[in-house]
Amino acid sequence: MMSGFALFAGTAPEILRASAREAEALGFASFWVNHPGSTDGLAALAQAARETRRLELGVGVIPLHTRGPGSIVQGVRDGALPLDRLLLGVGSPNPHSLSRVRNGIAELRSHLSTRFIVAALGPQMCRLAGEIADGVLFNWLTPEHARLSADWVRAGAAAAGRQPPKLFAYVRVALGPAACDRLLEEGARYAAIPAYASHFARMGVKPEETAIAAQSPEAIPPAVAKWRGAVDEVVLRAITGADTIEEHLALLGASKPG
Repeated sequence: MMSGFALFAGTAPEILRASAREAEALGFASFWVNHPGSTDGLAALAQAARETRRLELGVGVIPLHTRGPGSIVQGVRDGALPLDRLLLGVGSPNPHSLSRVRNGIAELRSHLSTRFIVAALGPQMCRLAGEIADGVLFNWLTPEHARLSADWVRAGAAAAGRQPPKLFAYVRVALGPAACDRLLEEGARYAAIPAYASHFARMGVKPEETAIAAQSPEAIPPAVAKWRGAVDEVVLRAITGADTIEEHLALLGASKPG
């Protein structure tokens, strides 16, 4: 199992750049940012691209109902993002999520030669991702549910007569009391979103039960190890107490691969 590291796209640029450099130095396979409405994830990812040479670069994910394929293509080109390292994640809420993702991926493929990642929660989107995507990004789930979701993805790939895509999982990781408090707050925000409320109900867990809330650095590696065999790559989504460079570098060090 490989490891990636992820930051909120609105993190201060100096923290983002320092974290990308450190992630590459420590042997992480990938570096990710999200795409919140207030911040352009592609622009944030371009900063990481300029600081690194080896890391795969993921955006997880751009919602197709608010940003269309044409704008995404332009954003990739404006940021001079390296297509050979790019993991371009997209997703969509209901209604019409399946057709929007299917059509969006098709249009993006006609303009960009890179790998396309689909965000998937439920069985139908997992099957579609298996059918059309290069990778699938799970979010806010347990290792046990990741295995079930992986079966849905593989079923979609088999029906399409293709190899299954790579499986990624965003796993939020917090270190220390203040960060763990912020993890609870973020989980509550997601639980208020109908699609995620249904997702948590389907699993029968609270949001924080899908995350790693560590009180010491030593607690992180065994928690990450629980994901072995569930996905191909765990993407550790940083939650810190005060958003400092020191906290992010400490979290990177505690989470380093191997």
